[in-house]
Amino acid sequence: MQKTTTASSTYSRARTFDLILTAMSIALVFVATLLLNIKLPITANGGLVHLGTAMLFIISMLFGPKKGAIAGAVGMGLFDLISGWTLWAPISILARGLQGYLVGKIAWSNGRNGNSKTFNIIGAIVSIPFMLGIYYIGEAIIFNSFIVPAASIPGNIVQNVVGLLVAIPAVIALKKVPFFK
Repeated sequence: MQKTTTASSTYSRARTFDLILTAMSIALVFVATLLLNIKLPITANGGLVHLGTAMLFIISMLFGPKKGAIAGAVGMGLFDLISGWTLWAPISILARGLQGYLVGKIAWSNGRNGNSKTFNIIGAIVSIPFMLGIYYIGEAIIFNSFIVPAASIPGNIVQNVVGLLVAIPAVIALKKVPFFK
């Protein structure tokens, strides 16, 4: 009977730890988006370059597709909801959830577990057109125009490139920490 209690206790601890990691991942994406951003003056429909993308990439590469999807969708969706970008929240939830999933899925493919710099970069690069496409379609619906959303594309590309340039060295450094080995 004691062995079952121990197994149950171990399972409960693992689930609690997983919940804590997920919540912290969401919070890190949210805070990096909220506090580390620059509003671009070049577009009438907004445009924001932030480090939330870097955090999304880092989390997806370190923890895989599920955590990447949840952190991206919830973290950036919450940012939109509280920062005056409410109309963009559903778009961000879809775009960033898919982006986090794709990065993690590729980085963790074939048992790599985010340990391949090449596949981490490929994952991020593959995810970018999907993110751009979802935001483009979402903005086209919001603005009832297929021309207006084109102005957001350069800022979104810059945001992803900066995110990748920050994420790769961070992941390389973090993978040396015993927790991630």
